[in-house]
Amino acid sequence: MALTAKQQRFVESYLLDLNATQAAIRAGYSKGTADKQGPRLLAHPDVIAAIDAAKLARSERTQVDADYLLRRLFEEAEADLADLYDENNNLKPIEEWPEIWRQGLVAGVEIDALYEGSGEDRRQVGHVKKIRLSDRLRRLELIGKHVGVNAFQDQVAMSGVEGLADRIARAKLRNGSDG
Repeated sequence: MALTAKQQRFVESYLLDLNATQAAIRAGYSKGTADKQGPRLLAHPDVIAAIDAAKLARSERTQVDADYLLRRLFEEAEADLADLYDENNNLKPIEEWPEIWRQGLVAGVEIDALYEGSGEDRRQVGHVKKIRLSDRLRRLELIGKHVGVNAFQDQVAMSGVEGLADRIARAKLRNGSDG
């Protein structure tokens, strides 16, 4: 079955940030009901098939897949902070850093001058360079969500299980069934 134009817009919009409510709004559904429409659309088999197909096509285009993520995670986990320093323990110029560090492992560099004396006698005696490291794992989790590699599936598999026994018991009572 083909998707309606609105459902297709939802699929395209959903792929931007994986937020069903916002995707529903951007696709033209009412803001007042978007929090219900988004999950409803995500339960629709044709919509899910279209999302999966679009994710697969994007993964093929970008060549970002489970192998890429695991390879990248390994490279980042193995990146040695010592590679950023020279033999005198001074921070190397950025252009001399290994590529893996230049691609976002360092969130920032701060350089503070150290002075002694005051007034006209004040002079710089050195400097302190500090580097801030980025949250590598969080970035990979987001990529993993977008390409659907299920690399972080444990949390997804467990969601919605809370209270399952109570819901089953209530359903049995509604249906007049005892077992």
